[in-house]
This record gives sequence, structure tokens and C-alpha cells, in this order.
Amino acid sequence: MLRPRYNLNYAHRSDPAISNPNDDNTVVNIPNNLIKIKTSADNRQGVSGKRFSSGLAAGACGLLVVGLGGWWFTFALGIIVHLGLLEFFRLAQFKGIRPATKTTLVVCHLLLIGTMWGSSGGFPAHMVASIVPISSAIICGWLILQPLTGSIADIAASIFGLFYLGFLPSHWLRLRELGSVSSNLTPALQKSSLPITPGMALTIMACLLIVATDIGSYIIGRNIGRRALSSISPGKTIEGAMGGLVCAMVLGAYSGKLLGWEHGYIVGAILGMLLAIFALVGDLTESMMKRDAGVKDSGNVIPGHGGILDRIDSYLFTPAVVFYFVTLIVPLVNK
Repeated sequence: MLRPRYNLNYAHRSDPAISNPNDDNTVVNIPNNLIKIKTSADNRQGVSGKRFSSGLAAGACGLLVVGLGGWWFTFALGIIVHLGLLEFFRLAQFKGIRPATKTTLVVCHLLLIGTMWGSSGGFPAHMVASIVPISSAIICGWLILQPLTGSIADIAASIFGLFYLGFLPSHWLRLRELGSVSSNLTPALQKSSLPITPGMALTIMACLLIVATDIGSYIIGRNIGRRALSSISPGKTIEGAMGGLVCAMVLGAYSGKLLGWEHGYIVGAILGMLLAIFALVGDLTESMMKRDAGVKDSGNVIPGHGGILDRIDSYLFTPAVVFYFVTLIVPLVNK
């Protein structure tokens, strides 16, 4: 007997039970009162709306805390680091790894507090630098004292968590706290009456360069992307990566000139190129960890984006690149 066919985009309002749909003898009556259920296109529109709304809210909050700076910025960064670490250790646990979760969380917060305190002059620089090696030893000691002795994977995951979501994000604080003594890094601000410190300007510039990279990659990749960039993240294309790189270089060139750097267009474009590359590295690194753990998203904290790590992956390796570029390279060029 031939099975009757009907539009699968519709379903009966009362959802009648259909016994064994694989049985050829089952009779399917087409109901009169049909309602449309959401198609994949409808779902994509819903996700895009949530993604845009949550992204806009996150951007506004980020701009606010960057503007406030100081301990407000440290507190906000601490929340992000805390949630990101929980997601990272969750990925590790999917692989049977037992990291020192609580200990690493504590030392990461101590690292952020010490970095902020040191940047404001209340803590000697060499003591801030000692936090990472001492914390690493503490983490290893904690794993040794556990009833079930830790493995190489446990130690590696814990130490990498400290580096990935402690040491690297701490550079956002170092970048933001570049004060008036660093006015040579932003010569154009010396002539401006706006209440913008060099650290605030450079932090906002770094964030905008990352956003430009993401937007350029998305738009170019979606419209003309054909060649896959990496098997780690099949959705990313070479064309999209090049689009993000070009957008970051253009905005970087304009930013360099706006900040008053010598050879601003060239120096800014180089910074934009480096930042786009390291933003992509951060993105693919997180994708690699999710792929290894067998999950699609690191979490579900942010509607439309997934977890915290899914949103901040491009913001982890980049602050160190910007900080050392503007404190080492830009002064040499400005001489």
C-alpha cells in the first residue's frame, strides 16, 4: 500500500498519535486544522535575532566597563574569566581529565587582582610576575595531595587553564591601565580635550579591531567563501579569513593615524594584521578543544552565541599582542 504524502512543515494541532509510521498498513489521515511548525529558516532567524540582541548588549556592557576602568573593569573581567574557566574545565572533564578546578579559579582571580594592583603602582612589578610560577607550583601541589594522584593530563589542563584564562586575559588590565605616563603611545590625545587616557583609547581600539575581524570574516565568508580554512572548523573559509584580515588592517591603519603614530597607516595596518591572525588562532584553538570534547558549544550562557568561551575566544590571545606591540614597537617608531 502506498503511503499518503503531506507537507511535513505542518502538524495537527492536537498532535494525534500515529502508531508505527514505518508500517505500510498504517493509515494517515490528513487533518483539516493544520498549524505551521517552524522550519530551519525560521529557527535561523530566531537565532540571528537573539545573537544580535545579546551581542549588542555585551558590546554596550563592554564599552561601559572599559570606560570605567580600574577595579570595575577588573571585576567584570573576573566574572568572565570565572565563567570561562568553568566551561574550559567542563570540556576537560568530558575527556576524563580531573583538573584542579577550585585552586585554578582562586589563583586566576589572585592573578587579576595582583595585575590590577601592580598596574596602579600598589604592588611591585616583580611580585606580580611571580604569581604565575608560584600559582603553577600550588596547582601541582594540590593535585599531588589528592587521594587519587593526578596525571600529566590533569596537570597540563590546570596549568593551561591558568595561562589561557588567567595570564592572557590579565593583559587587558595592563593595556587599560596605561596612564598619562604613556602619553607618547597616543600623541594625538595630548592635543585633545576629551577625558580619554592612552589605556582607554588603546583598549577600545583593540576591541574594535577584533570586532572588525569578526564582521569581515562573517560577511565575506558567507557571501563568497568557497574554500575551507581548516577541518577543525568547517564553517570557516580562506576567503572569510582574508576578509577579516583586510578589515582589521584598514581599521588598524586608520586608528594608527588617528592616534598620531609615526607612519601611522603602516604601523596601524601591521597591528591590525597581527591582531586578526591571533584572533583567528584563538577562535580555532577553542574550536579544536570543543571538537576534541565532542560538543558543539562550550556552554549556553549567552543566547545565540553559546557559552562564554564561544564569545571571548578571539579576545584571549589578542590583548598580549596589542600590549607588547604598543609598548615595544610603537615607541621605537615614534622616536
